[in-house]
Amino acid sequence: MIDRRSLIRNSSAAGFGALALAAVAGGTDLAYAAPSTAEHHGQQAGFPTGLSHVERKHLEIFDELDFDVFSHAKWDRLGESHARNIRVHWPDGHYTDGIDKHIADLAALFVWAPDTRIVQHKFRLANGQLTAVTGEMLGTFTKPMPDGKGGWIQPTGKSYVLPMATVGIWNKRNTMDEEYLFWDNQTFFAQIGLG
Repeated sequence: MIDRRSLIRNSSAAGFGALALAAVAGGTDLAYAAPSTAEHHGQQAGFPTGLSHVERKHLEIFDELDFDVFSHAKWDRLGESHARNIRVHWPDGHYTDGIDKHIADLAALFVWAPDTRIVQHKFRLANGQLTAVTGEMLGTFTKPMPDGKGGWIQPTGKSYVLPMATVGIWNKRNTMDEEYLFWDNQTFFAQIGLG
């Protein structure tokens, strides 16, 4: 039996892939691939079959998180999907603790790209207290970006379409205790003209 939490913690993207492959190879119908089309604006064809009530609830909460809460910067609602003491692992390898820090980090994305949004979930998987969801994050670099040194990087006007994935570890209160975010920062910066 695979210790999924340990696998995800210790191997990042490999853990996500192993989790997805385990669900598919295990003969379960927990994985779902939506058709690849233009922006869905949150419209999905359905959920995987064979989900428990709790697994389906987690995916429903996650859809609401991405398509409404995140995409419309409704930070006062982030507690519907995230525990107060959530640990969030970012693509560059650092992590943060606590929902307030996570809100500040998410809000910072909207400073320089106020049209940031997630438009579809191409692949969704749920197994017990774990979810893995892929999607596309879009936005346009139209406002000055803080450079982290007290200055600003002027907007390039370039848009980005970034494939991303999130692995969540949920608790019995149906909020995530841990969240792992994956996307390619090099591609991201190249698309907005900074790479």
